[in-house]
Amino acid sequence: MRDYIQMFFDFVGIFFILYMIGYATFLFLSVTVGSSVLYGTKRRNMLKNELSNDYYIPVSVIIPAYNEAVTIESTIRSLLALDYRLYEIIVVDDGSTDDTAAVVRETFQMKPVHRPIQRRVKCQPTEGVFETHSFKVPITLVVKKNGGKADALNMGINTSKYPYFLCLDADSILQHDSLEKIVRPVLEDDNVVAVGGTVRPSNGAEIKNGKVIRYRMPRKILPCMQVLEYDRSFLAARIMFDKYNGNIIISGAFGLFKKSVVIDAGGYETDTMGEDMELVVKLHVFCRENQHPYRIRYATDAVCWTQVPEKLSDLRKQRRRWHIGLFQSMMRHRTILMNPKYGMVSFISYLYYLIYELLSPYIEVFGVVTMVLASFFDFLNVPFMLLFLGIYVVYSSIMSLTAFFARIYTIDLKLTFSDVLKAIGLCAVEVSFLRFVLAWVRMTALTGYKRKKTDWGEIERMKIDYR
Repeated sequence: MRDYIQMFFDFVGIFFILYMIGYATFLFLSVTVGSSVLYGTKRRNMLKNELSNDYYIPVSVIIPAYNEAVTIESTIRSLLALDYRLYEIIVVDDGSTDDTAAVVRETFQMKPVHRPIQRRVKCQPTEGVFETHSFKVPITLVVKKNGGKADALNMGINTSKYPYFLCLDADSILQHDSLEKIVRPVLEDDNVVAVGGTVRPSNGAEIKNGKVIRYRMPRKILPCMQVLEYDRSFLAARIMFDKYNGNIIISGAFGLFKKSVVIDAGGYETDTMGEDMELVVKLHVFCRENQHPYRIRYATDAVCWTQVPEKLSDLRKQRRRWHIGLFQSMMRHRTILMNPKYGMVSFISYLYYLIYELLSPYIEVFGVVTMVLASFFDFLNVPFMLLFLGIYVVYSSIMSLTAFFARIYTIDLKLTFSDVLKAIGLCAVEVSFLRFVLAWVRMTALTGYKRKKTDWGEIERMKIDYR
């Protein structure tokens, strides 16, 4: 019996070594490629060797809002400060129970209009439409019955006038040049149907007229660790996937889409919690099934600043819904897996998200349980285990810091010495502690799934430091 138990633990040990080697290899390649792309982009910008023209693609900026009275004014004002000429702003109040609609109407002096809205994609009915033309660009407010974020985005698509639309969360703000940079891939290639931008935590950033005038690491530990996590995530997978048209996620906080293709594909699905990933995967499927030439790009230098949770309870809610959304999208489009029709999207992108995102919390928690059992049966080589964990923490910390400092340098942010020390000190904590806490949250995310599969939960918002 003891021999069989020993064989089991040996097999588990080999599996985890291969699992970690796979992840470490991918992380090294993606961070290396990502850093190289960032430095190349910065070098071109310094030499002014980039696409420059007087053409502007008309863009409708859609802001879905539910109980966002605290942040909505700053978000709209950041849009009015953009270095762009041809766009409109559409705020969709999705049945808020606070003063979101009132804040928008009163702050921007909006008046009710009788404007018919053609329903090209499904959404809840309109309860009121308000407009103003007193600012740089037209601003429209649509008040509707609550239907969820995807439903609000569909309403924004139906309301929009222009051929491209940009999704922006109501707790986010754009840099002055972000819209110009996110449309650049469309100017370069007519086949581009979607572009994702970079999302960075705004906690600690002071922004004036769309420009970061002061940046510091957040005061609280939890958002600090998320800064490191965000930079690693956006620098790692997304830049490398962009090389072969393999991105299957565009952050719901900041993404540009070709409206005609999205409408033909059916718009956003309202029965999923991860409407951002669901739409991108759907576009891959729609374009390949209909032999529609397409590209889904990632704009590394188009930056959106968004709030990240400062309380662990709020972070748990956020990551729970992210994991449910990932599960819903991957299960709905599971025919992509190992399907030659989808090329590298199937064999690399989908497989990566399946193993290292969807299944990873279960694998990691299983690994911890296995170590406890191995210790109980006296099969655990403690010195080797500690060495293995130490190597993992040091390696992951180096990758996180590489991604973090590459991003800081290439977007011309300045850090104080204390912020540098804070980043170095917290990277190991993020890898060795927060990662496993969130692994448990994600592992239990599907508990009560049928009952809570569309329940987003409330997250506390703070006023954005925008002037």
